[in-house]
Amino acid sequence: MGAGDYYEILEVPRTAGEKEIKKAYRNLARKYHPDVCKEAGAEEKFKQINEAYSVLSDQQKRAQYDQMGHETFTNASKGSYAGGGAYGGGFNADFSGFGDIFDTFFGGARGGGPRGPQRGDDLLMRMQIPLEEAVTGVDREIEVYHTEPCEACGGTGSESKKLHTCTRCGGSGQMRQTSQTIFGQFVRTAPCTECGGKGQVPDKVCKACGGSGHSRVRRKVNVHIPAGIDTGMRLRMEGYGEAGDYGAQNGDLYIEVQVSPHNRFVRSGDNLESQVEISPAQAAMGSTIEVQTIDKRTVELKIPAGVQFNTALKIPGEGVKRRGRPGDLLVRVRIITPRQLSDEEKELYRQILVIEGKKGPRSEKKKGFIQDIMDKVKDL
Repeated sequence: MGAGDYYEILEVPRTAGEKEIKKAYRNLARKYHPDVCKEAGAEEKFKQINEAYSVLSDQQKRAQYDQMGHETFTNASKGSYAGGGAYGGGFNADFSGFGDIFDTFFGGARGGGPRGPQRGDDLLMRMQIPLEEAVTGVDREIEVYHTEPCEACGGTGSESKKLHTCTRCGGSGQMRQTSQTIFGQFVRTAPCTECGGKGQVPDKVCKACGGSGHSRVRRKVNVHIPAGIDTGMRLRMEGYGEAGDYGAQNGDLYIEVQVSPHNRFVRSGDNLESQVEISPAQAAMGSTIEVQTIDKRTVELKIPAGVQFNTALKIPGEGVKRRGRPGDLLVRVRIITPRQLSDEEKELYRQILVIEGKKGPRSEKKKGFIQDIMDKVKDL
């Protein structure tokens, strides 16, 4: 089992239901849990199983995964700082919330011990983009305001960059308080007030950050929005959230996309829809017209003779451009009756009425009426 398609990782078909996916996950998770399986690479396989299940067990994420494909979903784009940054990161589709396998099998009980360095908090920002950019993809530069490790102390909070074990908690990061009640003795633990639960204190407090080890900065980040993204989808930029404790990972930055409506195009899955107005003559005789695509190119569209109102004519490949096979552009025909006619046009329409009046039994009454009008016109 290698890294790749999530269905292959869980060894289930793409049509698998919720129960089948859950059963496969439990069996594989037990098999490859690092505490059970001692084979080389068991831990990595276990992570892949957990990652795959976190996506396929969530209906919304699974739908996004099926639509966008594995590569686009898991590596939607790459991000980088404009002009620096002490760590790297990249955009991925949102598959956060894996959960701890211990919560699944052991009720979340791991036992006590030092809290240790804590990972930084995640950040969420919302970005609005026009439909054109969602269809074709776009590169954007955004500004992020977050915490980073302090440059003066390297994130340690100490001017000398040295840390000592906290004397109050003995390095555990926790304080134990015992209280006696009528029901017996109770022990309560809380983060150490001296070290804030870190277990270590700075040798000499850094003046630049006040000993926190963090500083708030504004950074410009380059973002690639992949083609085919839709409203509500999130991109994850690993490591661009808030800074973690010294020695811990930074949080992630999540970008939730909102696609603005377009005045000429409407999205339907991977297809786009627009409208075109034609005259009754074009509808009856057929015609070739020019249509503008969403990326402002001009393509020819053939109107077949006898086309009816609201018929959708397809232009292949001019829809949403993703996953190697783009969607189509559906152009709906609107037949517009002219409100004002020239004398020549009026005469031609009169002739058409005469011809229509000669088309058999259904038009006999209309034929007499039209003929009366034509006789009056001639008299005038």
